[in-house]
Amino acid sequence: MNPFKFRNPTELLFGEGMIEMLPKRIPQGSKILLTFGGGSVKSNGVYDDVCRQLKEFDCVEFWGIEPNPKVETLRKAIELGKREGINFVLAVGGGSVLDASKLIANAIPSERDAWDLVLKGADRSVVTLPLGTVLTIPATGSEMNRGAVISSIKTQEKFGFWGEYPLFSILEPRYTFSLPAYQVACGIADSFVHVMEQYICRAGESPLMDRWAEGIMLTLIEQREAIQREPADYDARANFMLSATMALNGFIAMGITEDWATHRIGHELTALTGLTHGHTLVIVLPALLRVLGHGSKRAKLLHYAQRVWGITSGSEDECIDQAIDRTEAFFRSLGLETRLGERGIGPEVEAEIVRRFAERGTLLGENQDIDSAVVARILQVAR
Repeated sequence: MNPFKFRNPTELLFGEGMIEMLPKRIPQGSKILLTFGGGSVKSNGVYDDVCRQLKEFDCVEFWGIEPNPKVETLRKAIELGKREGINFVLAVGGGSVLDASKLIANAIPSERDAWDLVLKGADRSVVTLPLGTVLTIPATGSEMNRGAVISSIKTQEKFGFWGEYPLFSILEPRYTFSLPAYQVACGIADSFVHVMEQYICRAGESPLMDRWAEGIMLTLIEQREAIQREPADYDARANFMLSATMALNGFIAMGITEDWATHRIGHELTALTGLTHGHTLVIVLPALLRVLGHGSKRAKLLHYAQRVWGITSGSEDECIDQAIDRTEAFFRSLGLETRLGERGIGPEVEAEIVRRFAERGTLLGENQDIDSAVVARILQVAR
């Protein structure tokens, strides 16, 4: 196991009725910037619940944060926050709204441009505004981590940003009942691949992290079936929601080496095509495993084959291939296409992604052995 530091200060308020804790978690006298997406929270009752709890607070609303939040949109929220003297940010929505709000909370007290903060890092010379969240779409784990991913319309790029942890996050599983099936599918896929990025790396680093990771993946596989069978199954939604949080809050990453190549390639696909983030991952991951599975990822894939999919017969190579096939089949069982061509993504997009990685000299993966040539092979297999 590698040396590590671990800290996660976010308070998780989980379950039915926890929205009533909201006014008790925000300091009296706060002027709150409420951040929202496209308006679904008005039709599913979340907006009304939040407003009832905040009736004693001075609130300013910002609407229109899009999936894969664009810095051009966020500049408007930041300018509003500066003008109104905001001192607390409350994000109400899915991972994109939460990600955006981490940048907003850092940028309001800063003089630096928002895209500069993304490219060069958060402004540590200022005190980031406190952030709370009310989560409506399980997927990104943003409710209990520091990470965010921000896009630019101008440059067609998408990069990570490290803000601060939310002070608290309210997770009410019933808020997910009205989600379209596609969003649920992408959320399950995103959560599953988050675990894989931390699990299919170097063997033998931590049996404890391995078992925790395997438990989350097995739970996601089980709950997919339960949710598809009965979309209003509260316990299935709750188990999915908590699995998504646990997949990316640092609890399964202690002392282990991580990958994240699938995400980096997926970000480029989203930036260039607009395809939903979780959907890009189910296209890239099986292809990446087929390229690297019999090499650097061999030992861990054999563990995965046996412990997650129960594959125990056949040669080692056959077990690895079966495990990759089962992974792709799981993604397809969510109703998601797993090939670039099925989404109409052609060679010109592949070429641009490879060009970008080559131009940046980027090396990906837990061993930093995925260069632009390997990225090209992965995308060819994903066709």
